[in-house]
Amino acid sequence: MDMNAVVGSHDVVMITLDTLRYDVARSLAEQGRTPVLSGVIPGGRWERRHAPGSFTFASHAAMFAGFLPTPASQGPHPRLFAARFAGSESTAGGTWVYDAPDMVSGLAKAGYRTVCIGGVGFFNNQGALGSVLPGMFAESHWSPEFGVTAPHSTRSQVDKAREIIAAQPQDQRLFLFLNVSALHQPNWFHKPGASAADGDTLASHAAALEYVDASLARLFEALRRPSFVIICSDHGTAYGEDGYTGHRLGHEVVWTVPYAQFLLEDAA
Repeated sequence: MDMNAVVGSHDVVMITLDTLRYDVARSLAEQGRTPVLSGVIPGGRWERRHAPGSFTFASHAAMFAGFLPTPASQGPHPRLFAARFAGSESTAGGTWVYDAPDMVSGLAKAGYRTVCIGGVGFFNNQGALGSVLPGMFAESHWSPEFGVTAPHSTRSQVDKAREIIAAQPQDQRLFLFLNVSALHQPNWFHKPGASAADGDTLASHAAALEYVDASLARLFEALRRPSFVIICSDHGTAYGEDGYTGHRLGHEVVWTVPYAQFLLEDAA
């Protein structure tokens, strides 16, 4: 992918499916349980990649600096976006290089309207820490309806995204970032018949992904053409593997994430 031919001519859309595990994403795709995502990612198959961080803040700080999840094989792997600095082994001919500390402000300097639709707490604009990541964008949006405890969070986030896209000037390119919160704990309420006493499980994690998949259909329908889209997880999470629960820890299920990138070129 030559990003120098993309930036400036395409909208750029980045969707992080916060906390989504690679094994769950792959399994549901193979079972036909995520038809919307399988219909847009190349070949209907997720790439297996390594996350740049083991929890949301660290991973997104790295991704916004151009360090997207890395292919799970020996590199160096050319990056799509990179700040200009000497000696970078992952900056190649197809890398879009910017003179800015992060890709968000780099795209803004290139004329993009930069918009963040937050999800988990690191994007809630409440307090200093929750304002760091969304503060990189010219516009950021968050409400409790987008957060981890809202059963219909993705639907509400997509509603906001559609509103933003509909109001976007035709002569200006858009960088739209969406942090999908529904996979993150608590997710028990996405499994039919579950209660809080059942807690979060791999089954409720999978049910949350099915919910997200159905909700994203309206977003893909609304995205302007042409768009370059990145969909990935920022990290996985453990549900008891080797005695571990949660993330911000060094386990395979945390570091291994699904990734996809593609162009939307056809008329909506």
